[in-house]
Amino acid sequence: MKAVIQRVRKCAVRINGAIESEIGPGILIFLGVHEEDSETDARSLADKSAALRIFEDSAGKMNLSVKDTRGSAMVVSQFTLYGETRRGNRPNFMRAARPEPAERLYNYFVGCLQKSLGKEKVATGIFREMMDVELVNDGPVTIIIDTVENDLDGK
Repeated sequence: MKAVIQRVRKCAVRINGAIESEIGPGILIFLGVHEEDSETDARSLADKSAALRIFEDSAGKMNLSVKDTRGSAMVVSQFTLYGETRRGNRPNFMRAARPEPAERLYNYFVGCLQKSLGKEKVATGIFREMMDVELVNDGPVTIIIDTVENDLDGK
């Protein structure tokens, strides 16, 4: 699994012009599912996302997590994170998981994040829908986590 995590002041997802979901201060997680990902990957990445210390403490140091700050999380599916661009100019998405297993693991990730932060603190887009994502980046702070590169699942 791969996640692009952005610290945000606020974030909203619109579908067909209507707001589907929105959050205040917290994190926006663009989540990509790889064809070889498992529930272990999803759980490890959800735990890491909730515990990632990217919020400032009273001394101005990034020592607090979204969980510590009681912030919210927005999770948006993003299969294009697995776009391969080594050859040519058109990305190849063959390593992204097929829609059915990707949606199952996306939902599992969201459930794990809800267990950590609280159900009311986690918002989502709609899997396989065209979405407009509006955000006010805070910092900006953007972190990329790959479960394989970061050995989150012990591989």
